[in-house]
Amino acid sequence: MKRDYYSDSISNFLQSSTEVILGTLARNNDFALIQTQRGAWVTQIEILHEVLKQYEGSIYFEYSIPRMGRRIDVVLLIGPVIFVLEFKVGESEFSSSAIDQVYDYALDLKNFHESSHGQYIAPVLIATNARDAVPIVAVTPQNDRLLFPIRSDIAQLGCVIEDVLRFLEGDDIDVNQWESGRYCPTPTIIEAAMALYYNHSVSEITRSDASAINLSQTSASISEIIRLSRGNSHKSICLVTGVPGAGKTLVGLDVATKHINPDDDLYSVYLSGNGPLVKILCEALARDRVMRGGESGEKIKIGTARSDVKTFIQNVHHFRDECLLDKSRPPIEHVAIFDEAQRAWNMEQTSSFMLRKKNTPDFNQSEPEFLISCMNRHEDWAVIVCLVGGGQEINTGEAGIGEWIDSINRSFPDWHIHISSRLTDSEYNAEKILNELQSHQHVTYHDGLHLAVSMRSFRAEDVSLLVKQMLDLEVDAARQTYEKVRGKYPLVITRDLSKAKKWLKGQARGSERYGLVVSSQAERLKPHAIDVKSPMDPVHWFLDKKDDVRSSYYLEDVATEFHVQGLELDWACVIWDADFRYLPAGWSHHSFCGNRWNNIKKEERQQYLKNAYRVLLTRARQGMVLVVPEGDADDHTRSSQFYDGTFGYLKEIGFTEI
Repeated sequence: MKRDYYSDSISNFLQSSTEVILGTLARNNDFALIQTQRGAWVTQIEILHEVLKQYEGSIYFEYSIPRMGRRIDVVLLIGPVIFVLEFKVGESEFSSSAIDQVYDYALDLKNFHESSHGQYIAPVLIATNARDAVPIVAVTPQNDRLLFPIRSDIAQLGCVIEDVLRFLEGDDIDVNQWESGRYCPTPTIIEAAMALYYNHSVSEITRSDASAINLSQTSASISEIIRLSRGNSHKSICLVTGVPGAGKTLVGLDVATKHINPDDDLYSVYLSGNGPLVKILCEALARDRVMRGGESGEKIKIGTARSDVKTFIQNVHHFRDECLLDKSRPPIEHVAIFDEAQRAWNMEQTSSFMLRKKNTPDFNQSEPEFLISCMNRHEDWAVIVCLVGGGQEINTGEAGIGEWIDSINRSFPDWHIHISSRLTDSEYNAEKILNELQSHQHVTYHDGLHLAVSMRSFRAEDVSLLVKQMLDLEVDAARQTYEKVRGKYPLVITRDLSKAKKWLKGQARGSERYGLVVSSQAERLKPHAIDVKSPMDPVHWFLDKKDDVRSSYYLEDVATEFHVQGLELDWACVIWDADFRYLPAGWSHHSFCGNRWNNIKKEERQQYLKNAYRVLLTRARQGMVLVVPEGDADDHTRSSQFYDGTFGYLKEIGFTEI
């Protein structure tokens, strides 16, 4: 796949007229060419025709970054350096957002473009109307051959290139090898949703190495089940499993975005009971659509964009309520994708809700059974795709995956069941139900319906394994996994929150997102200015920029497991309170009530708390700091003995202290 709109050697570029180059750019442009874009290209071509006269190498205009759904204005390969140029035509200032933009492009190449990993990369921001800029050439403290963004005006651009080449030494980049390098991205779920919404395929925006190839395979397996169900007039349920961060949501969005035309009988809807996730994805897609519309000359109102997005990403409870209004009519969708299906409510929780909120007494179905019954109204065919995370139930009344299977066994024996072969793993708690399925005549097991590799951390795939071993008290195994992880994935501990915040800010580059996460039961962090009961808006926390006090960047508002489940940060600070303590006998589970900590005795609630920490500890893509407070001898609710055991346990595993 050609990654750019125009590419050539610098010598050929210099010999080509502006009109010829512009014609190539226009032919390869995906959108209607507006005058401002044409003018920007002309300006860039004329500037570079002058600046590059003394250099040899290669030049690329509009170089694609599919993970971000964006294009770099210009990439130059000169000597040992990859120059990433971002032009701000007509601008006289270097805004922080523009600096982050060019930094992000450079980071994307460094992290995800195979043949750029070991190369020097120099991001350069050019404000064409700026005067007397002071370019500074310096390598970032991470020492990975990436330079800090360099600010330049037109007059100084040639000097910038010269200074960088003088500053850095190495062999010239092999152009053919660089161009043939694989692009192996790991997008955040927000980035992935944007890219899929704009017709990128899941294979374009995700890694394609052997260990992660089953992401595309899983998507293809689901599509094949849908095709067969439609062709044979079957009703089918498909249970997809995966480790935390493996891309279950990404697979669901991929299926949904392939069929977003309501006139198509393959019309699909992505459903989730995770309210923050749905709100954040919908708002991110709506904002992105408005911005893209503005770039292409189309004025789109934010309200219109939000309405369009909600046709294929919905809260599962809204879908349920619509089905309750007319109990005979089938939903418009033939395919329903339920994300985090293990969190659907059991019959007790559903009945209680229906009585209290919907004035519907004697409701005798669990949420899975009712949702299946809604899709069962179709006379011809229907498919339900359940995306299942192991050990992810975190709230009262969440039934787990067993209730979906039990509902099929109990009420829908004609449905075909397609199951991940890994549903037998202990964290899914489905052994009893699976045994009962042995007599079901329409059960098929698929290896392709399990996502075994965490895609969240492109630095170290074993982070989710480390967290599992930590929580399961497998000390020796956790120690070995930590040694494997630590070289690629910074993972440190401290007892000082201010040190943790400083560490976070020092690690993040560009617009890499960082934030504070805590358990919803962490009620004795108030002395550290952390109140889990204080309302926060996850949309602002996850989407707003560094200058917004409501964003995660400000390190003031904290997110709990309910806000972050299904989402991710680049860098996370997990603050560990006394609700979940390590003792020689194992984990001790507590909730704070009134003026003291109470023991949690119910096994179900203990599991919820353990799962909450599993969610918190698997949110970070690039690195994590864990804060275990010192405690306070003068505060009986924050005794040091509540915290020292946990810190000692983490030290025993081998975590580095800062």
